[in-house]
Amino acid sequence: MAAVPFMNPEEIYAGNTREKKRKGQHEIVADLVIAGAGMGGCACAFGALRNGLSVVMTEETDWIGGQLTQQGVPFDEHQWIETHGATRLYRDFRTALRQYYKRNYPLTESAASREYLNPGDGAVSRLCVEPRAGVAVLTDMLAPYISAGKLTLLINTKVKNAEVDGNRVRALEVQNKISGESFFLKAPYFADATETGELLPLTETEYSVGTESKKETGELHAPEVGDPDNQQAFTLCFAMDYRPGENHVIDKPDSYDFWRSFIPPLTPPWPGHLIDLTYSSPGTLNQKTLGFRPDGEKTGDVMNLWNYRKIINRHNFTPGFYKGDITLVNWPQNDYMLGKLVNVSEKEFEKHVAGARQLNLSLLYWLQTEVERPDGGAGWPGICLRGDVMGTDDGMAKYPYIREGNRIKALFTVLEEHVGVENRTLVKGKAAAARAESFYDSIGVGSYHLDLHFTTKGTNYLDLSSLPFQIPLGALIPQRMENLLPACKNIGTTHITNGCYRLHPVEWNIGEVVGVLAFYASKNNVSPREVREKSQLLSDFQKLIRSQGIETQWPE
Repeated sequence: MAAVPFMNPEEIYAGNTREKKRKGQHEIVADLVIAGAGMGGCACAFGALRNGLSVVMTEETDWIGGQLTQQGVPFDEHQWIETHGATRLYRDFRTALRQYYKRNYPLTESAASREYLNPGDGAVSRLCVEPRAGVAVLTDMLAPYISAGKLTLLINTKVKNAEVDGNRVRALEVQNKISGESFFLKAPYFADATETGELLPLTETEYSVGTESKKETGELHAPEVGDPDNQQAFTLCFAMDYRPGENHVIDKPDSYDFWRSFIPPLTPPWPGHLIDLTYSSPGTLNQKTLGFRPDGEKTGDVMNLWNYRKIINRHNFTPGFYKGDITLVNWPQNDYMLGKLVNVSEKEFEKHVAGARQLNLSLLYWLQTEVERPDGGAGWPGICLRGDVMGTDDGMAKYPYIREGNRIKALFTVLEEHVGVENRTLVKGKAAAARAESFYDSIGVGSYHLDLHFTTKGTNYLDLSSLPFQIPLGALIPQRMENLLPACKNIGTTHITNGCYRLHPVEWNIGEVVGVLAFYASKNNVSPREVREKSQLLSDFQKLIRSQGIETQWPE
């Protein structure tokens, strides 16, 4: 399905959205402005729209869906996701994705009969789907609100500036990246659902970024010295399939010799070259070797990387419909550590994305020409880039997967001792550490290990066991700003706890709650801070979100 078209501000007069002139430029007014239409942004829109608010949502690319779509990252989820541990709407979205395949694709009888169909059968998730499927389903879910004029969706639109008056944001100035036209968005509430938390510096909202020191947080695995520039590597994902008997070998990339010989300068050390099947196992940092066969066959007792994030398993479809499987590459071998993308100039951003593209092409070329085959040969020339899968000309994702951005300085900060097994045991004792910290102001739940990739300043993986956790409302409320709320992975976490609060279902939960919170605060003429600090308001709000399918605690 094609992306939602850009809506020219001169054509928007529907529903509760109002438009007027400001100094020769258009001004669009709504109840809530959301910057970023990723998982958190879309969920935020749904939370607000179903409660009657009008919404304007911007998106820097032409695809909504963030991690799942424009960035090409299949769902990262916990083991109980099919029945609990996420919002009802999130599970409805997953069900709609399965129905999309059952309705539109020539599935085998066996695949079509599966309640929990996984089109790709990727090892990373119980539901691995094509990015385009995510765009299509989210677009369908938003379509009624767009038709009724309740939602104004502005794709290819980026926030350029913010108007701030004291502790309140008054307006955002945005620009369409294609037409160059600038205009203003105004609302009582603003939600930052951008991938980098870019509204925080623009609005002068207090925030953290990078690593905090052990002295700052008391966390067991925090470094002795914090560094805002020490951030997790980002990944520019790409899609490829395998066509036996064909030759799709690309020209040797310009930077191939550099990347082929590159050894990540990490502490503890990386075991060899980045482009290789041997790497540091995240949990132990011991040397680990993976397998690779694009025909999907087993590679002994080690994981076949091809199957890790596979989004089309040809065997789920009628024989001959697919020549081969389709997989997404978000592997240790294409994590880019030579620069950061947060709080940098547009030129610097583009420079490092271009560097990541060269890394990807180098990895692809190595897979096509050099990687060892089971028969003793080298390379799989039938591997082919699939730009159509990613909606791009070159097969790369539309936007890089940025694991951590700016995080608000919140009323409450989630620390490693609240969710991490080892740190919690040290602080609370073994018996008390059987469960994560219980938050009186819980507005959601999640579960994932503390998963931190190697960093721009040379820290190797940090992968720690964690407990099924809650999301505290206090982590969603800035210390000072009154009408700006985080709606994705930019909540009050640390560098370490970001590692389990940044995944798809948690980001969705955060965004959905923020949409409902904007409604509840507006309806009752109270601030988000008051909702948390006044027990009756908090109780009423928690009752409201639970009635709308948002879980606030894990079952016993």
